[in-house]
Amino acid sequence: MDLLSLPRLGLVVPPENPTAEPEFATLLDHRVNVYTARFPTTPGIGLRDMLESYNRVLPETLGQFGGMRLDGAVVACSASHYLLGPDGDRAFCAELSARAGFPVTSSTQAVLAACDALGVRRLTLVSPYEPWLTDTSRAFWERAGLVVEGTVSVPARPAPGAAPHYDPYQVTTAEILDRTAAAGLPAGTAVMFTGTGMGTLAALRELARREPGRVLLTSNLAAAWWARRALAGGAGAGAGAHPLLARLETAAGDGGGVTAVV
Repeated sequence: MDLLSLPRLGLVVPPENPTAEPEFATLLDHRVNVYTARFPTTPGIGLRDMLESYNRVLPETLGQFGGMRLDGAVVACSASHYLLGPDGDRAFCAELSARAGFPVTSSTQAVLAACDALGVRRLTLVSPYEPWLTDTSRAFWERAGLVVEGTVSVPARPAPGAAPHYDPYQVTTAEILDRTAAAGLPAGTAVMFTGTGMGTLAALRELARREPGRVLLTSNLAAAWWARRALAGGAGAGAGAHPLLARLETAAGDGGGVTAVV
């Protein structure tokens, strides 16, 4: 295989995100070359200000790829795009695409595209975010026309006696499984794991085993699905794709009913 002949995906991630690149590499199974640019660090400012700064500097961050030929790019930071609202997010991605000369999407727009292809209208949201950001996420999906039946908060495990600690990068598979089991997920809803920094693939395997008919989506899974379709000229996941992507593709063709099994 000529590695340099493979499709090329640009990925823009927050500087401390340890999850996006490994999950994209796993899902895309080295059938796409993934190149990363990271947002600048923002020491000493609060979370909302940091997220707003990501939106301001995103055009310049995409510019870090210079003259490298890319076939598409994903902004793997859901939280900053929640602040834009669905219409603002869509317009921003269109502007970035026109400027770059290749398709650029956000993980949030990729989720909406997957929901549309799958016929998903009802979500249960699993969120590692602080309460205000979980509320912002919920409002984003509702403004996009989806019904959010409920939210499951998944903070990182605190030290004994400490308050909940909201850090997507420290959430474990066990915490995801414990919280979702305790919540009692509503029947008939897709489960959407928000954020590109919370590792979810191992949890998806177990949840699929427990609830084989449940639609399971994540920010990274939806974005990898979008990338395979965009970079393949709409041809879809194709033979030999990761099982999660193959199941999404099958379900999109059938109009729904995906079961995430790996």
